[in-house]
Amino acid sequence: MQIVVNANSAAGPEIARIAVAAEDAGADAVWVPEAYGWEAIARLGYLAAVTERVRLATAIVNVYSRSPTLIAQAAATLDALSGGRFELGLGTSGPQVVEGWYGVPFEQPLARLADTVEVCRKVWRREVVRHTGTAVTLPLPDGRGTGLGKPLKLLPEPVRDAVPVWVAALGPRSVRFTAATADGWFPIFYPMSGPLPDVWTSALADGRGERAAELGPLRICAGGPVVVSDDATLIEAARERWRERIAHYVGLMGAPSRNFYRSLVERLGYPAEAAEIHRRMRADGPVAAAGAVPDGLVDAVSLCVEPTALVGRLRAAHGNGVTHLRVDTSGADWQSTVAALRAAVDAERARE
Repeated sequence: MQIVVNANSAAGPEIARIAVAAEDAGADAVWVPEAYGWEAIARLGYLAAVTERVRLATAIVNVYSRSPTLIAQAAATLDALSGGRFELGLGTSGPQVVEGWYGVPFEQPLARLADTVEVCRKVWRREVVRHTGTAVTLPLPDGRGTGLGKPLKLLPEPVRDAVPVWVAALGPRSVRFTAATADGWFPIFYPMSGPLPDVWTSALADGRGERAAELGPLRICAGGPVVVSDDATLIEAARERWRERIAHYVGLMGAPSRNFYRSLVERLGYPAEAAEIHRRMRADGPVAAAGAVPDGLVDAVSLCVEPTALVGRLRAAHGNGVTHLRVDTSGADWQSTVAALRAAVDAERARE
């Protein structure tokens, strides 16, 4: 199992300190989000200069925020700056961000994602880019623009001709696409213990059945509130932070009529609870909404344990297909958690 540290919204010297501390503690990768906060590509270029070993990734870049070829260029550049340590995390976001922040119609999200992945891989192979997709056509077709566009290829030789691609996917169609096409899957609210819900199992199975052998097994990154400590107060504080985060996603992330996270929690088996979280968030605020998040959901999608329980939980997560465990840096003691995970993962690997 690989250990990923999520740098959250840090920038400047703070994000450099996080990345170096993660590397020193034994993390395998540092992932950087974007949303409509600090831009991810620039921060990762900074981190490439101050780290030596950890892999660096976007988590995630929105496929509407840049053209597919620009995403590919940025990925190839970061891969060169880091000496082949970059991985590209992609997603579609949602209509509120895409239309409200980027000013782009939120149309054909899965097609846009699929076209972006295909174009990126053509760019990294230094193919002359000709692409006629459902959402993206390069060069522009007749009748659009000046008609002077020509097929081009990336000028420099990339460090690698295949940068690993992770996809943040929620719904069955996008999860099937991810399992068939991407190197890794970056879900949210993924159960690290107990049975996997039906919401994803058939989509994963169908996608894996279509997967090219050269991609290798699908990687899955789960986590968020991951805390290993003897201090029960720290464990409970981490659980409460995640309870608040779940309430935020279900209650506020998306329009009331189109909230992907609320739909996901409903499909995970909590339809009444999702409705109540949403109602409380709108009527009474975040504290009341967090109080409606069920303990069962918090426990299944987090890993907040004492050291004696760590190995058992890691084995359960591995049994659910988790290959990468993501540690959030919002907790005060996250470096100790990374070090404990590193020791446990290495011991399990030696045991095998």
